[in-house]
Amino acid sequence: MKNTRRIAGIFLTLLMVVTAGRCFAQSSLDLRINEVLVINDSNYVDSYGKRSGWIEIFNTAYNSVDIGGLYLTNDPANPTKYWIPKGDPVTRIAPRNYILFFADGLPTRGIQHLNFTLKEDTTNYVALYEVNGRTLIDAVKLDRQNPDVSFGRLEDGGTEWGFLEKTTPSANNFTGVIVSPGEKFKVMDPYGVGMAVIAMSVVFSALVLLYVVFKNTKKIYSINLKKLFGKREKETVVQKPAEEEISGEVNAAIALALHMYVNALHDHEETVLTIKKVARTYSPWSSKIYGLRNIPR
Repeated sequence: MKNTRRIAGIFLTLLMVVTAGRCFAQSSLDLRINEVLVINDSNYVDSYGKRSGWIEIFNTAYNSVDIGGLYLTNDPANPTKYWIPKGDPVTRIAPRNYILFFADGLPTRGIQHLNFTLKEDTTNYVALYEVNGRTLIDAVKLDRQNPDVSFGRLEDGGTEWGFLEKTTPSANNFTGVIVSPGEKFKVMDPYGVGMAVIAMSVVFSALVLLYVVFKNTKKIYSINLKKLFGKREKETVVQKPAEEEISGEVNAAIALALHMYVNALHDHEETVLTIKKVARTYSPWSSKIYGLRNIPR
């Protein structure tokens, strides 16, 4: 029973870890302020054809995250300056994707239009707060801005900030040549020897791990089954009553009957049946008393 409880405890712990990891992956804590443009002279225009400063939020998770209900601000003393409305599909950010907010001071134009502006002489701070208005998710202090030059993370969701060579609203901040991990590994291992060794190591390690797990599991369950069924057998054992001894007279009668059967010391019954006709032919079925005396009407 102790081993069973241990297995159940391990299973529940793993389930809690997976569930917690999944919940964390879908939380607003995965959101990052990714890029900010303060002075927009000849840059990106919104759906109204107007130019204004903008803030790009990036979802670093591999699950969709809804930014609705959170707060954006440019004032440290007022963390709840702009509340992002909830329940709109536009606030749901796809995995590793972006949402753009226009700092034009015209919130009546839509959810993505903020109620404040970004001005070089007054704004040097942008922050994103949780739904409670107190928990800070991300913040950035802005340096002196140049027209049409954005300030952002050099890599999406990264830790290093700087002025970007190109503004990239709702796009990857890194505009250079992206080398995939596979291409990097190919340069390091042109003949594929390392890849073969790694692949075989992973396969054999998995087989060894499975062998150990199934072997120990089998031992634990066999021990538990033995204990369980052993207890049940002990509980269900019923003592049989002692058999009565057969008397000598009964034994003698049985022996005599067997002796007579073996030696054919018994009468032979006639196997031929003789059927004789009865002289009297009277039968109740032919009696007139049982017949009809009157004609039925």
